[in-house]
Amino acid sequence: MAKEYLAHIAEDGREQTVAEHLAGTAALSAKFAGAFHAQEHGRLVGECHDIGKYSAAFQARLRGGPKVDHATAGAIECTKIGCTLEACAVIGHHGGLPDYGNQYTDQPGDATFCGRVKKGVSGGIPPYDYDGQLAPPKSSGNEEDLLAASYWVRMLYSCLVDADYLDTERFMEGAAGDECTYDTMPVLLERLKAYIQPWWAPKTDINRRRCDILKACMNSGARDKGIYTLTVPTGGGKTIASLAFALEHAVQHGMDRIIYVIPYTSIIEQNAAVFKEILGEKNVLEHHSNLIFDPEQEASELVARKLRATENWDAPVIVTTAVQFFESMYANRASKCRKLHNIANSVLIFDEAQMIPTAQLKPCVAAISAAVAQFGATAVLCTATQPTLNDLVQQFAPGWPICEICPDTEALYQQFRRVTFRRIGKQTTPALAEALSGHEQVLCIVNSRKAAQEIFDLLPEEGRFHLSTLMYPAHRQEVLRTVKERLREKLPCRVVSTSLIEAGVDVDFPAVYREMAGLDSLMQAAGRCNREGKRGASDSVVLIFEGENPPPPLFRMQIGACREALEGGADPGDPTTVERYFTSLRSLVGENIDRERIISALSQGVAGCLLPFEQVAQHFHLIDETTKTVYVPVEAGAAVIEKIQAGTASRADYRAAGRYSVAIYEPQMRALLAAGALSVLDDDSAVLADRSLYSAEKGLSLQTDAGQAWFI
Repeated sequence: MAKEYLAHIAEDGREQTVAEHLAGTAALSAKFAGAFHAQEHGRLVGECHDIGKYSAAFQARLRGGPKVDHATAGAIECTKIGCTLEACAVIGHHGGLPDYGNQYTDQPGDATFCGRVKKGVSGGIPPYDYDGQLAPPKSSGNEEDLLAASYWVRMLYSCLVDADYLDTERFMEGAAGDECTYDTMPVLLERLKAYIQPWWAPKTDINRRRCDILKACMNSGARDKGIYTLTVPTGGGKTIASLAFALEHAVQHGMDRIIYVIPYTSIIEQNAAVFKEILGEKNVLEHHSNLIFDPEQEASELVARKLRATENWDAPVIVTTAVQFFESMYANRASKCRKLHNIANSVLIFDEAQMIPTAQLKPCVAAISAAVAQFGATAVLCTATQPTLNDLVQQFAPGWPICEICPDTEALYQQFRRVTFRRIGKQTTPALAEALSGHEQVLCIVNSRKAAQEIFDLLPEEGRFHLSTLMYPAHRQEVLRTVKERLREKLPCRVVSTSLIEAGVDVDFPAVYREMAGLDSLMQAAGRCNREGKRGASDSVVLIFEGENPPPPLFRMQIGACREALEGGADPGDPTTVERYFTSLRSLVGENIDRERIISALSQGVAGCLLPFEQVAQHFHLIDETTKTVYVPVEAGAAVIEKIQAGTASRADYRAAGRYSVAIYEPQMRALLAAGALSVLDDDSAVLADRSLYSAEKGLSLQTDAGQAWFI
């Protein structure tokens, strides 16, 4: 292992030896793995991941030769000392974690871990000149429990790939250490305390109740690590209250970061703005971009430059999507797994926890349970309508009971009650439009974009507004600004929207009409009525109606459970009604809470293949149907979209362009393409060429000259 074996050559001619790179990577990987008491395991994978670079073939590769499999060599060295799980992490550090496979039936050359190792042992990889000694760490304790082992391997893999990339980046750029320094948790806690100090002399009943919730959260910070619920009625101030618990808890237990997991981008941007104001912008990372750099698909000389575009969640406060969090927990590629190790020893806040899709409920709860039981995290399920998950948590984290942070949630609901619910039965579209026209200010929320447009067309033109995901985000925000202004000035304001307005949008209507949906959606809609509590509950009505068209298939089970929970005139917001709703929903869903059988695949294998990392990554998707992106080149979006078309866009440009994009489904994309309305960028995105299809009132029209119309 002489100096002539090189790992990297920088653009300026500097050289990094394999020994130097292994040492640097091992130190970082051990540090990261220390968060879940696996320092020596982290050190081992760092020490051996690039052992295959001790070969003439790889040295030729550095100078332009053909690609070389250098990962299998390190995996073989791990297996020699009995560290099979560590070997799994090592073998996937460039191409992604492969399925483990079957040690008895897999053949040399198969794409599985077993096939690759067998091929390497039989001389199927370039000979390498490694004669060092690897010290086997103590057992991970996960070998017998395959599900636990799968999470542990991914977490160790995360430590390795992040350490590998960081050490490479530092060498390539000549950097001596971390570029970013953040404030400590105690400092952030003091900033929060300074921010809320003026609140402790509340002048209204509702603010006194909010302060009581905030105080309960701060006092609970010293409680043991574990799994908690925070059941706070809409308007109870759960955003700041949950942050207060998280900061107190992190300081008390020496935890590293706080990760907010949120279902909607709109809430992410809103909450992140609040957190940045309180804690300082540099301490808060938003991560919800669809543009994620995948270093495995790039040439090696570009790695250091491109790494800056990959988030690894090293900030004190992360605000991200449920899609990012859960899909990363079941991913097998470095680009998605790199951040995972920073979940360990963190406080995880799952905002609007009831939004976890029922078809993926089991693997999502298993992932949360693993983060707590295996990796020292604390999880908080935060919502006004708490789902029933105790049985699943006990299955995956026995001995970790779910504890409520706020006592007496039933009394809290009565204290924060600000509306009266009324069911008005089936309504035709004309009758509904007529009823809405009788209000000066009213919000109507429906289950489909088609229904929203049809009702909107029948309203009086003065003060009518439409909101749906067929409008690009900047357009929706402009409409919402106008709506809020008209509400303040007591001007006519009739809004028809899809459910997007329920996602934390701060509007306050005297009356809300809500098409029958899941109980959680009804309660979210109620949060847009008398939001500030300035009217009496009897004067603030939420009218629940049945539309004239059958509900979309996506909502039918939730609607059925809601009807059952509301039988006998039950109050939708009462905690007993909420519990009945989620119990009914679980009963209707049955065993389909893991539709792709992810947990079975990881705990038992698939057709004899154990630990099927790659198969699971391909099948686990939090959102069922993949959407396509249509960029609308208007206003400030025109310039950045032009850069995308020219191939000169930066990551910041793509983020900016996202504010001028509309997500549609593949059949809709095909129809617009057939009509010549789009200019194609790639398989997943296009630019709107026919600007006449975008309306200032209703957004993107999916009806083309060919007479085709697609509505979801």
